[in-house]
Amino acid sequence: MTAPDISFVVPLYNEEENLPELAAEIRATMARLGRPYEVLFVDDGSTDGSLEALRALGAADPHLRILRHRRNAGQSAGLATGFRAARGRIVVTLDADLQNDPADVPRLLDELERGYDVVSGVRVERHDSWTRRFSSRVANSVRNWATDERITDVGCSLKAYRREFLDHLPMFGGMHRFLPTLVRWNGARVTEVPVRHRPRLHGVAKYGIGNRLFRALADLFAVRWMRTRWIDPRNAEEVAVRPARTPEGE
Repeated sequence: MTAPDISFVVPLYNEEENLPELAAEIRATMARLGRPYEVLFVDDGSTDGSLEALRALGAADPHLRILRHRRNAGQSAGLATGFRAARGRIVVTLDADLQNDPADVPRLLDELERGYDVVSGVRVERHDSWTRRFSSRVANSVRNWATDERITDVGCSLKAYRREFLDHLPMFGGMHRFLPTLVRWNGARVTEVPVRHRPRLHGVAKYGIGNRLFRALADLFAVRWMRTRWIDPRNAEEVAVRPARTPEGE
């Protein structure tokens, strides 16, 4: 198979019913684009039939790769595993619950072609409960204030990255909530685009107000400290050295 240009990274936990449709939607989107790709499904220790569903899908589609955590480790761990394994020049992340629409991916890729390094989706007409919308809004506001950031919807998993800006990022629990900030510290030019948000049809949400809001607020202290110790990769440059001239006749 041709080396992939685009790597999809899809962390999942107990999403058995959603996986066949998601794989089909990604396949249809990429068929229209005509670009080589791979899809990395990262099973975060599912206890339902997700792994069996992935094996069946992978047997029929050579674009699919399956990574598995031996035990549940969380969304950030799933992303970190996918980032390490991805081979594409561009990495696209999205949720496995079908609330992100793969048909929006070309819009993100267009922004990369315009010169941006990271494109973050902003969910319009969110199909979530009011508690999830409220906790997301509060956490996003506090996070932006604490990190001097301007990301409208960091909780939207649909994002596209130039691969080099994901290299050497610190990997920790809760990392996914700060990815736009971390890549910006690495010199990335970040922009946002509106994307669709669909209602969940199968399964249940894995994150509630307790682990979406309060844990995120606790992580802010670590990230604020990290900012004071951040080593800016843009601070270094290679110095060109001209070969020494040799005396005439040597």
